[in-house]
Amino acid sequence: MSALALMLHQMGHKVQGSDVEKNITSLNVVLSKQVFPILPFDEKNITEDVELIAGNAFREDNNVEVAYAIKNGYSFKRYHEFLGHFMDQFTSFGVAGAHGKTSTTGLLSHVMKNITDTSYLIGDGTGRGSANAQYFVFESDEYERHFMPYHPAYSIITNIDFDHPDYFTSIDDVFSAFDDYAKQVQKGLFVYGEDPHLRKITANAPIYYYGFEENDDFIATDIVRTTTGSNFKVKHDGQILGEFHVPAYGRHNILNATAVIGNLYVAGFDMDLVAEHLKTFSGVKRRFTEKIISGTVVIDDFAHHPTEIIATLDAARQKYPSKEIVAIFQPHTFTRTIALLDEFAEALSEADAVYLAQIYGSAREVDHGDVKVEDLAAKINKPAKVVTVENVSPLLDHDNAVYVFMGAGDIQLYERSFEELLASLQTHM
Repeated sequence: MSALALMLHQMGHKVQGSDVEKNITSLNVVLSKQVFPILPFDEKNITEDVELIAGNAFREDNNVEVAYAIKNGYSFKRYHEFLGHFMDQFTSFGVAGAHGKTSTTGLLSHVMKNITDTSYLIGDGTGRGSANAQYFVFESDEYERHFMPYHPAYSIITNIDFDHPDYFTSIDDVFSAFDDYAKQVQKGLFVYGEDPHLRKITANAPIYYYGFEENDDFIATDIVRTTTGSNFKVKHDGQILGEFHVPAYGRHNILNATAVIGNLYVAGFDMDLVAEHLKTFSGVKRRFTEKIISGTVVIDDFAHHPTEIIATLDAARQKYPSKEIVAIFQPHTFTRTIALLDEFAEALSEADAVYLAQIYGSAREVDHGDVKVEDLAAKINKPAKVVTVENVSPLLDHDNAVYVFMGAGDIQLYERSFEELLASLQTHM
């Protein structure tokens, strides 16, 4: 919501926002350069001369402004409903998928904004608005079928996987949502060709498959993975479109880049310019974000699904082939942990050692005691221990290690404890 507000402000619209008091200070720091008011929630903020956009978390029973608007007959749109109408004025590029949406949206936005005037909204909370932009890039979220108001010109779908078990009932339910979304894409759909679910997708626009196999339309080939990123070529219709480098790690980032290259090729962009700007992509927030604390490498990543954990650990191995890979993981939601317990154990076993934080419950669920983090530890076939925020000292039992903190809850509190521990050891040496 803050990214949307920022983008609209930069486009010349008059914007104000409301939030809970504890967020206002931090938001004002982030948005202070933009100078638009952020106020505490209050009925008085709802007047006839404003267009109302409400965040999805706010309802009549938990928010005074939503309650007031409903009671007094003011119409309002949710974030995704507003965005569905808003994007009609641009050539829009959506990025959907169970995993990799934010990284791919970030990469596509970065390349396009460096070539031409482009507005964008990325799921890490960053956005940019330009009053003259012809193009709009956005992240297309499947949760609760929020992407159904969207009818983009082009869309990438990175993969289909069973996630959000608090909403979707099965992988078939997830597939049906993506299949409905695919039919709304107008000019071109770019899907990962080695995903069996995506091979079954049907659409009204042309479908282009990208991947590593010869039966794909855009093929990543001649791949060289180094400690500074990945080099590769992309082949289409028997022709090499160019040689590319992404300063990112893991096979998933080669796929994300190939999707971007395929989409921009079909949309008529210059491949030399695409190659030039792929090289300078610095990543998005909480996706393989690295720090060095007292000489120790600490990586922060949003990975909270088995597929994402495998991808993140693969990236760490590529960049640090001679180091021990230590995973510190916090399961996010009880429903997801129960549904994917065996898959989590298998994914985490890709690390050399594993430490687990207590399960982070969602506000949408109740802990019935059906699953404990110890249940996951017991299934991992590498050394696995449970740690607390107050005591992360067991992590020091490793020499020459890279520490990969993963999760969507408050795993960063554990990370901060570890960073403080490393810094304190340094000062006592």
